[in-house]
Amino acid sequence: MSSTQNKDDGSRRGARTEGAKRAEILAAATERFGRDGYEDTKWADIAADVGVGPTALYHYFESKQHCLFVILDDAVREALARFERVTAGEPDLVRALEQVLDDAFDLTPLDVQRMRVLVAEHGLLAPPRSSPREEQARQAARARTRDLELAWATLLARAMEHGAVPECDPRLLARSVLGLYNSIWQWYRPHGIIPLDVVASFYRARLLDIIGIDPEAMEDLRAA
Repeated sequence: MSSTQNKDDGSRRGARTEGAKRAEILAAATERFGRDGYEDTKWADIAADVGVGPTALYHYFESKQHCLFVILDDAVREALARFERVTAGEPDLVRALEQVLDDAFDLTPLDVQRMRVLVAEHGLLAPPRSSPREEQARQAARARTRDLELAWATLLARAMEHGAVPECDPRLLARSVLGLYNSIWQWYRPHGIIPLDVVASFYRARLLDIIGIDPEAMEDLRAA
């Protein structure tokens, strides 16, 4: 094996190790921010959780706020990717909407904490940041938030065009749906008193009501 090949293999292993450590830091920060709150979490707490010194975190993130913006961007990016994955292969627009809502509650405890952080700290994305890395992450999260809202509005508009959903302003309807869904994560906690499947059943029915879909009526229509 040539020395060049050895260096390439070493670089790939190093990149994988760095990627794994970065993901570990993000998971620890998400858990801390979701459980204890962003303001009450110290940068040193996260470092202790992943077994490194506080200064080592700066190799991966410029600041605690930079780390937060990456978490917010990851939360919206994952939500958008799941939305697109669910709707891409479903020609029945009502079923697509139903499946999107089912998928929106198929979350791990870490996913829930990330949603809690997104809802609690989304306002911090408003003011520009002087740090280039923080500003880049902030703008990415804001842009993806707009993309997710547009994806919802587009799907709802298509459903209206096909008569599957009552006509109204699709952008306002999208904001209403996302607003109710996001409100859940203001109070719901992983392993809380109310199981997630109970929350999902309750809110899914209300979200369908807001959209204007009667699941039983649509099943009868499909069966006819």
